Amino acid sequence: MLKYLIVCLALCTLAYADGEWVPKTADQIKEIRAECLKAHPLNVDQINKLKQLEFPDESEVRQYLLCTATKLDIFCTHEGYHADRLAKQFKMDLTEEEALQIAQSCIDSNVEKSPADVWAFRGHKCLMASKIGERVKAFIKAKQAEAAAAAAAKA
Repeated sequence: MLKYLIVCLALCTLAYADGEWVPKTADQIKEIRAECLKAHPLNVDQINKLKQLEFPDESEVRQYLLCTATKLDIFCTHEGYHADRLAKQFKMDLTEEEALQIAQSCIDSNVEKSPADVWAFRGHKCLMASKIGERVKAFIKAKQAEAAAAAAAKA
């Protein structure tokens, strides 16, 4: 167990040692989501719920969200979410300071020692219920409407 903790700390340290963290691009996020869906398959109902921006508290969904948060490098299984990175990645039209305050309010130290997927899901749920979540949902719905309009124009 101690070896696992040391490896985990080393990985988290390496993430910081690589220089300043940079938010992922839309293409990088899309690629990460595809990788995580391949590694943690979801059923049709779960995928449809995610498309509707509903996040059921189910093991498969939690594992998928943990995978994406970890690959986005905004969550570490030892330290949890990195509020500064959440704020930079998802600030939308908010100031970084306001986004940081929201992100910090969703951070917990996992005193109950929940498994990483439960811990990550808890933070995700909090963030999606916040002003940041409202902005993310509006952005995604606008992109979905754009895609539907483009598909209709081609038909």
